[in-house]
Amino acid sequence: MSVTMASLGVGTHLSDNNNNNCISKASENRVPSGALIRGTFRLATKPFSVLHKRQLSSMATNTPRASSATALEDESDTVPTPVVIIDQDTDPSATIVEITFGDRLGALLDTMNALKNLGLNVVKANVFLDSSGKHNKFAITKVDTGRKVEDPELLEAIRLTIINNLIQYHPESSAQLAMGVAFGIVQPEQQVDVDVATRIRIYDDGPERSLLYVETADRPGLLVDLVKIVTEINIDVKSGEFDTEGLLAKAKFHVSYKDKALIKPLQLVLSNSLRYFLRRPTTEESSF
Repeated sequence: MSVTMASLGVGTHLSDNNNNNCISKASENRVPSGALIRGTFRLATKPFSVLHKRQLSSMATNTPRASSATALEDESDTVPTPVVIIDQDTDPSATIVEITFGDRLGALLDTMNALKNLGLNVVKANVFLDSSGKHNKFAITKVDTGRKVEDPELLEAIRLTIINNLIQYHPESSAQLAMGVAFGIVQPEQQVDVDVATRIRIYDDGPERSLLYVETADRPGLLVDLVKIVTEINIDVKSGEFDTEGLLAKAKFHVSYKDKALIKPLQLVLSNSLRYFLRRPTTEESSF
């Protein structure tokens, strides 16, 4: 079953001022607590500056916080796992974002408006249902270029904005998300052991590229940090997929070295670099 929504351009109003908040909140309150956020993307390979995770968090567009009553409204129900997908491979001209949270998601009008505040156009929106729930899918382009998003920092800001809105309108989801520690009312009951959760695999994917798979504990800024580690050893990230599934993050990157697949010694260097970075203790800048 599929329902296609009207395309949204710059300056398009979803409703008048008197009704906008009511419509937005009503629609957002139907988002399931176990939503899934996942995505695939082509990345710019030029050098980029890496923001501190506090700066990335501040880039996420904030919306009014939902009341604690809303958080407890469905406490007797099993909260689904939130999933967010960022997909760069499906559409050559747009970044595809898919959000799933059981059957609790509405039209996500506030989320689309929040993305527009990041300098983005939602050019197409689509909703479909399957056994895993209701899937809201957006096609996104940059306002200034009309093209898909390739900047890792902006992609991470998109991810944080979506998660932040999900937590604001569905507080019960915060207990299922690593970002609930930073943004949520309800803290996650379980903490993921990074050593146990971290998995890194590299596969041959033809003569011109390799497939890098990384699974680890989620946290703000992770997408940017992964790309930084890969590009610092002169490996190009051609495209990829970044999934936020509850407390875990799963990334799949198509990578190459001088337009060739990675040879075994270079695969080992990349794997060890990522493993060291993901498992080492982190220290806040403010502690110095």
